[in-house]
Amino acid sequence: MVTIKTADEIVRMRRGGKILADVLASVAGLVAPGVSAAFLNAEAEKMIAARGAESLFLGYKPEGALSAYPAALCVSVNDEVVHGIPGKDKIMHEGDIVGLDCGLRYEKMCVDSAITVGVGEVSAQAKKLIAVTRDALTEGLRVVGPNARIGDIGHAVEQYVKKNGFTVVRDLAGHGVGYSIHEEPMILNFGKKGTGMQLAPGMTIAIEPMVVAGDFHIIIDDDGWGIRTADAALAAHFEHTVVVTKEGCEILTTHEASRH
Repeated sequence: MVTIKTADEIVRMRRGGKILADVLASVAGLVAPGVSAAFLNAEAEKMIAARGAESLFLGYKPEGALSAYPAALCVSVNDEVVHGIPGKDKIMHEGDIVGLDCGLRYEKMCVDSAITVGVGEVSAQAKKLIAVTRDALTEGLRVVGPNARIGDIGHAVEQYVKKNGFTVVRDLAGHGVGYSIHEEPMILNFGKKGTGMQLAPGMTIAIEPMVVAGDFHIIIDDDGWGIRTADAALAAHFEHTVVVTKEGCEILTTHEASRH
């Protein structure tokens, strides 16, 4: 069921979103050659706890999962699209690209966000992939509003990605968020204008383009969590939690008020 959040709940999500933005920015600043994914996760866990928040990912076990997720941070490197487990043996190397995905609960409300960063000097293709994925999120946000439909978001994201020579992952999607980590509706990164559920003020959703340099097909690692491209092509991921407003939308997972 799709839920409409109250003004007080949105205020609490906004506070949690600022904390999450700080955590992700701080963790991104630690990414460097020789750094382990486990170190990044440990720092994220410390920062979340220090701010009085709770990780949404640590211990998360959706229906059908073989095991609970063992960390607060997803660290996905190169061909990993999402949900990469931050193990000690996952070491960053010059030229890698790294997706950092984190969710937290603060004052009983949930927020979710992700960014992708380069490790040292990265290839021209990697730079373009990161930029296009980030900008595809912006394109999706531009169409959000009380008169928009979910298909409008997917259409905007996919068309921008295709125009720039990349491909959206079709088997993963954004989602509602607020009372829990995953709520209705599903927000696909492809679609047709004017189709799908109509958005309404007070809806809180996570929009998250996942973009690859090759084919859209994906495979799941043996650990049951990591998801990577089937053809080993590079992947990037950006995500914001937003609230639909009467004028458009407000990004909640940012340091400063940001409206579209």
